[in-house]
Amino acid sequence: MEARDFSYEIICIDDGSTDNSWNIIKDLQSSNQHIKGIKFRRNYGKSAALNTGFHATEGKVVITMDADLQDSPDEIPELYDMIVNDGYDLVSGWKKKRYDPITKTIPTKLYNAVTRWMSGIKLHDMNCGLKAYKSDVVKEIEVYGEMHRYIPVIAKWAGFKNIGEKVVQHQARKYGKTKFGLSRFFYGPLDLASIMFVGKFGKRPMHFFGVIGILFTFIGTVTLLYLSLSKIIYGVTRIADRPAFFLGMLLIIVGIQLFIAGFLAELSSRNAPERNNYKIEEEIG
Repeated sequence: MEARDFSYEIICIDDGSTDNSWNIIKDLQSSNQHIKGIKFRRNYGKSAALNTGFHATEGKVVITMDADLQDSPDEIPELYDMIVNDGYDLVSGWKKKRYDPITKTIPTKLYNAVTRWMSGIKLHDMNCGLKAYKSDVVKEIEVYGEMHRYIPVIAKWAGFKNIGEKVVQHQARKYGKTKFGLSRFFYGPLDLASIMFVGKFGKRPMHFFGVIGILFTFIGTVTLLYLSLSKIIYGVTRIADRPAFFLGMLLIIVGIQLFIAGFLAELSSRNAPERNNYKIEEEIG
């Protein structure tokens, strides 16, 4: 920072740690006024930490970095240049050469391939913790649950299309434990599907539920109308015993329910409470 004559701040988010992290942050802050700290009362997860840090930032370029020392601060100047001079909204790090076990690298490649296919964003490493953002991006997006894995997708649906990547140096983990586990295979696709759905229909849920509801109702009505005409014109008996009768009734019922669901979703989307509400124990700086 000093070599580049940057004005800067370092925001440390203590996500309910049980060790001596907060005292270390306070000691660092007392000797360096560029450092700020936010301490959660309990552990909320990485998405909560990022979202809170995003709202606390004041700089025009925001760079995120994990505390396990796998990423090098030497990457910062080039990331800064890509945002300021090259016009990117978001730049994601790409750990082209990784020092993780094969049990993590192979699933990560699969996860990235699926996310690229579903989102249309051509990034090799969606979940790299080392990212750079234009300030507008972090102030506009909302990250909650486990959505930090899909920040580029969230940014795209928020209207930020200039998303790039930079090959970054990756080092073996020095501190902390990986949070990677089998749960990622179950929750990851659900989180991605949620982002894709909310991004496309979040402001107009009736366009999703209403269209399907009207289609089902229409097919059900036509089916029952056909059976009724068959009885009236051709004298077909016992139409109530035919499978098509029950299918028509079912389609009409489900269609009406979907239409009502879309209507209720429209009301909810206009009055949704804030998702991110975290209890902060202490702040410094």
